[in-house]
Amino acid sequence: MTAARRANLARLLRPRHIAFIGGTSAAFAAEVCAAGGFPGPIWGVNPKRDRLGGRPCFPSVAALPEPPDAVFLAVPRAEVIETVGVLARGGAGGAVCYSAGFAETGETGAALERALVAAAGDLAFVGPNCLGMLNYARRALLWPFDHGGRPVERGVAFLSQSGMLCTNLSMNRRALDFACLVSIGNQAVIAIEDLIDALLDDPAISAIGLYIEGLKDVGRFAEAAARALERGVPIVALKAGRSTAGARVTATHTASLAGSDTLYQALFDRLGIVPADSPTALVERLKFLSIAGAPKGRRVFAFTCSGGDAAILADYGERHGLTFPAPSPPVATALRARLPDIATVANPLDYTTPLWGQEAALEAVITTALGDVPDVALMAQDHPRPELGGTNEQYRADTRAFIRATRAARIPAAVCSGLAENIDEETRDLLVTGGVAPLQGLDEAVAAVAAAADFGARRAASRARDLRLAPVRRPAGRPATLDEWQGKRRLREAGLAIPDGRLVAGEDAPVTARALGFPVALKLVSPSLPHKTEAGAVLLGLGDEAAVAAAVASMRASPAVQAAGAAEAPFLVERMVTDTVAELLVGVSHDPQFGHVLTVGSGGILVELVRDAVSLLLPVDRADVERALDRLKVTALIAGFRGRPAGDRAAAIDAILAVAAFAATEGEPLHELDINPLAVRPRGAVALDVLLRVSDAG
Repeated sequence: MTAARRANLARLLRPRHIAFIGGTSAAFAAEVCAAGGFPGPIWGVNPKRDRLGGRPCFPSVAALPEPPDAVFLAVPRAEVIETVGVLARGGAGGAVCYSAGFAETGETGAALERALVAAAGDLAFVGPNCLGMLNYARRALLWPFDHGGRPVERGVAFLSQSGMLCTNLSMNRRALDFACLVSIGNQAVIAIEDLIDALLDDPAISAIGLYIEGLKDVGRFAEAAARALERGVPIVALKAGRSTAGARVTATHTASLAGSDTLYQALFDRLGIVPADSPTALVERLKFLSIAGAPKGRRVFAFTCSGGDAAILADYGERHGLTFPAPSPPVATALRARLPDIATVANPLDYTTPLWGQEAALEAVITTALGDVPDVALMAQDHPRPELGGTNEQYRADTRAFIRATRAARIPAAVCSGLAENIDEETRDLLVTGGVAPLQGLDEAVAAVAAAADFGARRAASRARDLRLAPVRRPAGRPATLDEWQGKRRLREAGLAIPDGRLVAGEDAPVTARALGFPVALKLVSPSLPHKTEAGAVLLGLGDEAAVAAAVASMRASPAVQAAGAAEAPFLVERMVTDTVAELLVGVSHDPQFGHVLTVGSGGILVELVRDAVSLLLPVDRADVERALDRLKVTALIAGFRGRPAGDRAAAIDAILAVAAFAATEGEPLHELDINPLAVRPRGAVALDVLLRVSDAG
C-alpha cells in the first residue's frame, strides 16, 4: 500500500466529513449516519435531488465544498468507474462501494473491476460489492440498512466478507460492543490485511474479528497479523468455505478462493489467530479476550452454587484442555473455615446455597480460593429474567462479590450462564463495567477461555521470532520425478540419513545384498514408478541371495512394471532398518497462495487411512516442529508406548528441520518432496523411501 493510500485509509476510518453518492440506498445511509450522531458535515451527491437523506445534496462531486474524507457510493455499475476516478483525482480520502456486479459475476465483471482499480489510484477504496462501514467509535455510519450498535469509546473491530453478518453482529444481545464493522466485499483495492494494519494504530480497538472467505495476499496478511500479535491485539477468525459447497459459494459471493482449510489452520496457528467455527463462538471469544484479556495459562478456579454446574463445568473444561487444580493445603484449610459445613472443598467449588446472596462472605471465600493464583477465574451462574423479581438481588450479590475478588486478584475472569439466554442485560452491563466477561452458554464459555489461553501462549512464544512467511515462489518449469536413488542422494547431501545401499543391475543384486548384510530391502528404481508398493516393485526382509534373485525376477515380471516400461531398470539394494520405533511422513508440497508447505504426520502404508498429520508454513523453527509432533498420535510411539523402546525424538526433529532447510535452499525448482516413512529409531532417524519432484530445468 502506498503512503498516500495509507493516509487516505486513515481519513476513511476517522472522517471529518462524509459524502453519500446515489439514490435511495445512499439517502437511507445518510439518514442512518445522521441518526448515529456523526459530528461533521454530511453531504449528498445526486444531480436529480436538492436534498438526500434530509441533508444538503450537490449535483456532482466537483460541487462539494471540499474533497470528502469518506464516501458511501451506491450508483449503478455503469457509473462506478467514472465516479471513482473523479473522487481519486479530486483528492477524496476513501470510499465504500455498495454497487455490485464486478469480479463476483465472472470474467466480464472482473474486467470492469480491473478498470475500477486503475481508476481508484490512491483512493482508499473498499469493495465493490460491500455494504459499507459502521464506525461506532467515530460515529461514522456508512450503511444502507438498520443496525443495532451504539456509540462506544472502545471496542472490537470486525472485518467481514459478508455484509449481512456485520448487521447481525451489530444486533447481538451478548454484551459485545463493536467499535467498527467493515464489510470488505471483493477487496479490489483495500484488502483485509490493509484494514488490520490501519486499525492497529487506533486506541479505540481492543480486538479484531474476521469473517474470511479468501485472502488476496497471504504474505501481507501474515505481516499484519504478526504485528497484531506483537502488540497484543487478539484476532479471532471465522473461516468459511471449508466444505465443497461452501467453497463454491464463496467463489460466487466475493470472487474469493476459499483455499485449503488445512493451510488456513496452519496460518492461524502460526500467527496466534484464534479460530472460531460459528458466529456464536466468534462473539464469545472476542468478548472474553476484549473484556477479560488473555490468561497466562490454562489453570482455572471455578465457582458455582450447584453441584451439577460444577460437574458439567469440569467435564467441559477437560474437553477443552483446561485444568482445575485442587486447592493447596493452606488454601483448603482456609476455605474450610469460611465455607458452610455442607460444602466440600474442591475445584470447581460448589459454595452451596447458605452462601448464596451473602455478598461479603462469598467475596471472602472467592478471595481465599484465588490465593493459589490461578490463571483464570470462572463463575457458573444462570440469572432469572428481570420480571421474575424476587431473587434477582441474591444473584447480583454473588456477581458483585466475584467482580471485586477477581479484580483484586488481577486475573482474567468470566461469569458464564449454562443457557445462553439466562443472563440479563443489566447483569451483563454490570460485569462488563467490572472488567469481567459475561459468557453465554457453558460449553461456549469454556471453549472461549481455552481459546484465549491458546492466544496467550502463542503470543508469549512468538516474542523471540519472526513470524513472516517465506515469499511465495511458483515452481519454475515442468515437474520431473527423480528416481528414489537420485532423491535419496540429494537428501543425504542436505543432511538426512539414508539406509546403507547400492544401485546395481538386477543380476548383481544378490551378491550386493550379501556384501551389505542380510536382511535387505530390494526396490526397482525408475522415475516411472513413483509408487513402487502398488506396482509390486518393492520387497522387504529378504534373507538370502536366492530370495533376492527370486525377487528380481518377480518384479521384472510384474504387469505394472511391464506397463511402465521399467523391466530393465536398475535395483536399489538396501540393508534393512530393523529397529524402527515409529514411522513418520515428512513432506513438502507447493500451494499457489501459501507457497511451500511442510507436512508431518504418521507414516507407512496406512497414511491416508490414519490421517494423523499437521501442516506447517515455512520457515519453521525447532519449537514449531516440537509443537507439531506433540499434536500427532504417533508421538506416543516415539515416547515409548506400553514398555516399547523410545524413539530418538531429537533426531526426528533434526531430520524434519533438514527437510525444511532443503525446501528453502531448493526454492522454485522444488515441486514436491515426500519421505514416507522416516524411520525413527532408538538412535537416529532414517529416510527409508523418498519421492522427489523438481523442475526439469532444475
